[in-house]
Amino acid sequence: MASNGTLSPSDSMTLRDDGAPTVSHSPEEQQELKVKTENATVRLEESEKQQEEAATRDVKVDLAFPDGGWRAWGVVVGASCTTCATFGYVNSWGAFQVYYENNKFPDQSPSSIAWIGSIQYSLIFVPGIIVGRLFDIGYFRLPFMTANAALILATFLVAECTAFWQVLLCQGILTGFACGVMFSPLLAVLSHWFDKKRHLAIGLIAVGSAIGGTVVPILVRALLPAVGFQWTMRILAFVLLGFTAISNVLIRPRLEPRKATGRLVNFGQFKNLAFTVYTTASVVTFLGLYTALTYIATYATQRGISQSMAYNLVSIANASSLVGRLATGLLGDRIGPLNIMTPFTLSAGILTYAWPYAHTLETIIPLTILYGISSGAFVALIGSPVLEMGDASSAGERTGLLFSFTALGALAGPPISGAIRSSAGNWESVGYYAGSMIVLSVILMWITRVLLLKHPYKGII
Repeated sequence: MASNGTLSPSDSMTLRDDGAPTVSHSPEEQQELKVKTENATVRLEESEKQQEEAATRDVKVDLAFPDGGWRAWGVVVGASCTTCATFGYVNSWGAFQVYYENNKFPDQSPSSIAWIGSIQYSLIFVPGIIVGRLFDIGYFRLPFMTANAALILATFLVAECTAFWQVLLCQGILTGFACGVMFSPLLAVLSHWFDKKRHLAIGLIAVGSAIGGTVVPILVRALLPAVGFQWTMRILAFVLLGFTAISNVLIRPRLEPRKATGRLVNFGQFKNLAFTVYTTASVVTFLGLYTALTYIATYATQRGISQSMAYNLVSIANASSLVGRLATGLLGDRIGPLNIMTPFTLSAGILTYAWPYAHTLETIIPLTILYGISSGAFVALIGSPVLEMGDASSAGERTGLLFSFTALGALAGPPISGAIRSSAGNWESVGYYAGSMIVLSVILMWITRVLLLKHPYKGII
């Protein structure tokens, strides 16, 4: 065929079965068309290959974890301030428990008052099921800042509360939920910045919790007789405001959000048996772990120890947990977080059995220190094992599911212990219950380890 579209002498025309004309090319032209088609195909394949290589380079750059640098360590500092204002504040509940029992709400039972602390403990985990998923698809800043404002507002409102239900609403529900929205994405943020030093970073942010749990009871003890309850809570609100302001400046996600697919809450992670067993272990742990921390001050006053010293016991427990949190963070990258958590948690269970048999200040203080170190290890690394059960892009989803189900144990544990104390009339029964729950969780952790490593004691996880 000629270039102008007319038939050349070498072309011939035939009719198809439907009567439409077709053109038959000469062998030379057919060969030329074949070569052109092959060249076009090769160019298309080369273009697609170049695009794939470019995408691969972008992914490699994205996944090249900094594992250090001022931006990465700045995220750690910001996250530490967040845990100080959330977990640190919540872990100080024991100081409020003894004050409310003896001063503000003497007509309420210890078990009823403990519900405020339990709601705090549980709600710090509950939002994870939504917040973790939102984080993975790119929604971090708005929920985080909104929760910051809610925490400060709730703390100011507690100062104005006069009825028990008002404190339950403000210090229990609103404070707990706000702390949960702030805390839930922290481990996922760290998984964007750290790989080889990830567990060290997690241990360092857990130090913030220990600092907050140490400072807040001391602050409350010093301010209550000096300025009264209202101004104590107002000053505490301003302190929390300072920590949250630093958090907002320093915390930044690094990886691109993943494309939103499927439902907002995805339970598909539970197809992983190891993840399911470990989540169950965490729920069972919190059925017993917070019992001693919640009631240590009340227990001490009933043993004849002054209320002032009882506040200090809460601070001692939280200060001691700093050692456990930091040590587990340093060792977690070398030995594995689950390998560290399991023996420390077993120690916490044994100490919980022993706690009701310490009757003097000289025996209560050493036990409190050891308990703080042991329990701090579990709290510091609770989310670390699940980060190893999948890729970084779904880390928020896994940690969110873990924390949300863990809330069940945190909610029920202290009130169950309080009910046992009221019905049995002794603290020994409380120790048997709480200690047994912690030991059972250790067995489940060991099963998780076997599922992941296919071996009862060898390997790093």
